[in-house]
Amino acid sequence: MSLVVGAEPLSSRLSGLLWRRPNLLILLLLLPPLLWLGLIYVGSLFSLLLQSFFSIDDFTGQVTHEVTLLTYAELLRPSNLDIITRTVTMAALVTVASAIIAFPVAYYAARYAKGRWKAFFYLGVMLPLWSSYLVKIYAWKMILSKEGIVSWLAAKLGLGVLLDGWLSLPVVGGNSLSVSATGTFLVFVYIWLPYMILPIQAALERVPASLIEASHDLGAAPGATFRHVLLPLALPGIAAGSIFTFSLTLGDYIVPGIIGTSRLFIGQAVYMQQGTAGNIPLAAAFSVVPMLIMALYLWLARKMGAFDAL
Repeated sequence: MSLVVGAEPLSSRLSGLLWRRPNLLILLLLLPPLLWLGLIYVGSLFSLLLQSFFSIDDFTGQVTHEVTLLTYAELLRPSNLDIITRTVTMAALVTVASAIIAFPVAYYAARYAKGRWKAFFYLGVMLPLWSSYLVKIYAWKMILSKEGIVSWLAAKLGLGVLLDGWLSLPVVGGNSLSVSATGTFLVFVYIWLPYMILPIQAALERVPASLIEASHDLGAAPGATFRHVLLPLALPGIAAGSIFTFSLTLGDYIVPGIIGTSRLFIGQAVYMQQGTAGNIPLAAAFSVVPMLIMALYLWLARKMGAFDAL
C-alpha cells in the first residue's frame, strides 16, 4: 500500500516530461557523444592548431610559446614542399587507380551479381579488411621483394633482366619493388581498394536499368552510354570513395615507412618531428596541411554529391 495516495513515481514523471518535450530527449541522447567529440576530438585538434603557431628555439631546443608564423614558413622550404607534393601526388594517383580498378568490379556486383554471387562479392571485398593492417603490409613486402613471387615469375618468363633494368630507373626509387615508390603505390591501392568499391557499387545500384536500356534503344554506342549516362550517375559514388582513398593515403605513414624509400611522406615527417627531432610546432604545422587539403577536398566532394552515396 502506497504511503502517499496518488503520488506518481519519479520514473513516470520523467517519462512524461520527456514525452512532452521531445527536444529535451534528443538533447540528452546526443549530449554524451557531443561532449566526447567536442572535448576530446575537437579539443585535440584545437591544441594541435595552437601548437603550430609556436616555434622552437634553435639554441635551446625548447618550444617558444609566442604566436608566430615562422613554423609555417618552414613548410615553404624546398625539402618540406617536396614532402607535401610527393604525398599529395601519391594520394591522387592511388585515388585514380582505385577508381579505375573498382568501377568494373562494382558494376558487375551492382548489375549482374545475384544471390550467392552477391554474397561472394561482399565477402571477397570485405575479407581483406578483417586481417591485420601490418600483416598485409609485411605480406606485400615479401611478395615484392627480390626473393618474392613477382621476381620469381619475371625470371621464369625471362623478364628478370628487364625488371632489374626497370627498377634501376630514378622514378622507381630502388632496386627492389619492396623498397620503391612503385611498391608503395601498389600496396596503397590494394589496402584502400575496398573503400572505393563499396561506394561505387552503392551508387550504381541506384541507377535504373531502364535508363541504360533507353540509351541503347536510342542508338547510343556502349561508350556513349558510359560517358553520358552511367558515369555521371556513378560520379557521387566515385567521389565518396575518393574521400576515403585520398585522405587515408594522405595521412598514412606506415606503408611508406615499410615499403617506401628514404623520401618522406607527410605522416613520416610528423612522426619524425614530434619524435626524434622533438620539433612539436613543425609536426603540428605538417599535420595542418592534410587537414586543409581535406577540407577543400570535402567541399568539392560535397558539391559533387558525394555524401549522398555514403
